[in-house]
Amino acid sequence: MKKVAIIMGSDSDFDVVKGAMTELKNYGVPFECKVMSAHRTPELASQFAMEAKEKGVGVIICAAGMAAHLAGVIAGHTTLPVIGIPVKSSLEGLDALLATVQMPSGIPVATVAINGAKNAAILAIQILALSDEGLAAQLEQAKKDMIDAVIAKDVKLQERVAEL
Repeated sequence: MKKVAIIMGSDSDFDVVKGAMTELKNYGVPFECKVMSAHRTPELASQFAMEAKEKGVGVIICAAGMAAHLAGVIAGHTTLPVIGIPVKSSLEGLDALLATVQMPSGIPVATVAINGAKNAAILAIQILALSDEGLAAQLEQAKKDMIDAVIAKDVKLQERVAEL
């Protein structure tokens, strides 16, 4: 199975990113995690991106706040799918969101919600599941579990409403 690389612009992003790590772990998807900066270590970031595919990476998740150019720098140096997590650090995270989502044509970055690490992991899992039937089955079960949970909540709500 291909692994997911998670890159944080700073170690201060760890509390956000751990949601992605937990989700990947729950699905049994291997991952590695690193701190790299688009601005402070641009050579390391570009080298990592260029070598990621040959090191068994299938998807790269990048988390960064403020200017948030990390996902774009990584995407500019690889053909692997890149998922950006804009981290709320200033301007309620809108600066990071816009910097992550507004990529030039030819350099796509899939972007999740501000601090949306869990969805970044699920999207990475969905990408890997295109060539892994076991992951695909786990995702199908997760969707069924969500449906069952919503139906159960509705049943309880209807009981509460009937008591009025």
